[in-house]
Amino acid sequence: MPQPALRTVTLGCKVNQYETEYVGEGLRSAGYRNAADGEPAQVCIVNTCTVTAEGDSKSRQVIRRLARDNPDARIVVMGCYATRDPQAVAALPGVAEVVTDKRELPDLLGRFGVADVPDGISHFGTRHRAYVKVQDGCLLRCSFCIIPQVRPTMQSRPPDAILNEVRRLVENGYREIVLTGIHLGHYGVDFNRGRDKSHWTRLSHLLDRIVAEVPGDFRVRLSSIEATEVTRELVDVMAAHPRHICPHLHISMQSGSDAVLRRMRRRWGAQRFVDRCRLVQERLDAPAITTDVIVGFPGETEDEFAATLRVCETVGFSKIHIFPFSARRGTPAADMPDQLSKGEKSQRVARLAALETVLRERYFRSLLGRPLEVLTESFPGESADSPGGEICRGTSCRYAPVEFVAGSEGKPGGKEIQSLGCFVTVLAERASSDCVTGRLIGAARLVRTGKHSSAQLV
Repeated sequence: MPQPALRTVTLGCKVNQYETEYVGEGLRSAGYRNAADGEPAQVCIVNTCTVTAEGDSKSRQVIRRLARDNPDARIVVMGCYATRDPQAVAALPGVAEVVTDKRELPDLLGRFGVADVPDGISHFGTRHRAYVKVQDGCLLRCSFCIIPQVRPTMQSRPPDAILNEVRRLVENGYREIVLTGIHLGHYGVDFNRGRDKSHWTRLSHLLDRIVAEVPGDFRVRLSSIEATEVTRELVDVMAAHPRHICPHLHISMQSGSDAVLRRMRRRWGAQRFVDRCRLVQERLDAPAITTDVIVGFPGETEDEFAATLRVCETVGFSKIHIFPFSARRGTPAADMPDQLSKGEKSQRVARLAALETVLRERYFRSLLGRPLEVLTESFPGESADSPGGEICRGTSCRYAPVEFVAGSEGKPGGKEIQSLGCFVTVLAERASSDCVTGRLIGAARLVRTGKHSSAQLV
């Protein structure tokens, strides 16, 4: 009997991407195979997003397209849109099942004949970095966000399960592990209820255990975290393991105006946010700090927007994800007065984007003269400056895209890059707002000795 074909589609965040991989890996263990391009599938898995109304719309479009292109498929829909509006999802063409709670995923796999339901993943597609979900759920009530309504249950994964998963991924060749969650900084909060503080488990403890107990040539990166969770303990662990924990934090700001932050129901003021960023910059070596900003929140004045620009300049972000405010039905912000026009929001987005370009290039220039550890990811083309040489592109530990010549006839370099997904060391020599360009000076190999590590060039 031929293996049934499987097609998966993911919309939204890193957590969704992890959960799709988890379901896909479980189904493949039960005899399913990935459908080839253009081949009708027998099963389609759609992981939906509902952060914005556009996310809902894209989810519906994907489901309808899959039903049209895979007329005999059993379409299973999961994700945040499926949780928020399961009746609307169930009414779409071809939908056979709607999963409204991600805690039901093991049961879903069981219904598809998966005898040994996995406790995690071993692969992450063809990427060179793998996402590892360590936590789910958010208890906050930011006035613009729908996610606490669709993922309200705080649940952290046991540390041993996470360590086993990271160990498998590293053994299978993944060189960067990105820890992710719906509210990553609240990892362990559910474990700690009723415990003495001396026995708490937090994100800093998990990081320390991963570095101490998982052997291999890899590095860990944290995904988005809130400013209040950038604790001295977390930064100390990052500082203690500079070769294994990327000196990069994505600290979500949303606004630099105290008045706007209060309307957003955020848990800090602008100065506290800046202070946490300063802690990171003082303790880590040239860290990258990236962020999110919502532009044009209801009632945002010119002075309040100017405050956001000032905080961005003060911190010196290396990247800013800019979102014009989009009213999300079901959130308090959607019904607030003084909604800004599309034109006002677009104009402010352009101004913040121009500042981001300046800040990004400024940070990249601060890296000049440094050796950067780069994870190789693609060969975009031949080098115009080095005949016969091939450009290699990758991502540094500081989240800067880096390009270098991998080698050319009669010149060193090519031997070190026998395949993508390896670490190399590149000396940063030029910078723009797009990337850092450098010279290959060796392949980076992490040498482990107990809880300590050091870098050697080969």
